[in-house]
Amino acid sequence: MRRTTDVRRLVALVAGAVLTITAAPAPAQLPEDEAPRAAAASDDAVESVLAISIDGLNPDALDRLGRAGTPHLHALRDSGASTFNARTERELTITLPNHTGMVTGRRVEASTGGHGVRWNDDRRRPATVQAAAGGPVASVWTEVHAAGGSTALFASKTKFSLWKRSWPLSIDTTRIKLDNALLARSVQRDLRTTERDFRFVHLSLPDSVGHDAGFMSKPYLRAVRRVDALVGGIVGAVTSDPELAAGTVVIVTSDHGGLGDGHSEAGELHNYRVPFLVSGPGVAAGTDLYELNPDYLDPGASRTTYADERQPVRNGALANLALDLLDLGAVPGSEHNSALDLDVSPTE
Repeated sequence: MRRTTDVRRLVALVAGAVLTITAAPAPAQLPEDEAPRAAAASDDAVESVLAISIDGLNPDALDRLGRAGTPHLHALRDSGASTFNARTERELTITLPNHTGMVTGRRVEASTGGHGVRWNDDRRRPATVQAAAGGPVASVWTEVHAAGGSTALFASKTKFSLWKRSWPLSIDTTRIKLDNALLARSVQRDLRTTERDFRFVHLSLPDSVGHDAGFMSKPYLRAVRRVDALVGGIVGAVTSDPELAAGTVVIVTSDHGGLGDGHSEAGELHNYRVPFLVSGPGVAAGTDLYELNPDYLDPGASRTTYADERQPVRNGALANLALDLLDLGAVPGSEHNSALDLDVSPTE
């Protein structure tokens, strides 16, 4: 795990990187609850994690468009470990609650240990995730920051400002741009100019078009094609740099699917089924995540509950998978993949 210094940040700024919000290094709000673990052989080379959430990506679109229509997402699938049958949070299939689950590793409902973010707009009350949960909430941001790492958030919806208010000292750079193409170029520029340990990228295009024209409609499928190209450009900035390519793992998932005019019915398969793709050094190429992880259960078409003995792969596993790859402990208070047992390569 690389440590980005203030000097490197200053050099990146002078070189032309536009930092919308930059926080000076400071102690994390919450201490880690365990020391960093010894590196596993499969992820010794991992220095950085690039997490990409494609808002409203119904995996049926990837099947329908195929490799010709979504070559970059299929290339990530071919080069890594994946499933098109992961799950959202059980309670809600909407954007902000599921994304907050991705970075905290928690379910939604605060009364059962969740993060408490049930809304999906720009409201300022509750002002933070902690206020919604009624107590401290750690995140992937706090854990990477506490270990001395550099982080960045790139989002295409203004509601993600909630995260900056919630973990102001742990997200070093926040860039919010509604235009997905401009945001993707900002990510590529950051990859070229700044050393980071963790980046989170949110691309909204399929969701926006789905709400306007219908999920799985022809305009929606065209939007999925376009976002695939944007992902290709971002991943291309990694693969074109030998050092980045040798040390960066890419995780791609979604907050929900969708069909027709929306995605808010949490009990519908087309809403709660999402993809989960992992590619990079140490990741087994062309493998199925459920085959690699017998402790996790492929749920078929079922919705599943949190009480099930064997859980499905959930989008909320992202935070602890990223930390595991960086040889750090799990997010304190997290639930999804809190045992750091989601494998992306065969175990002995």
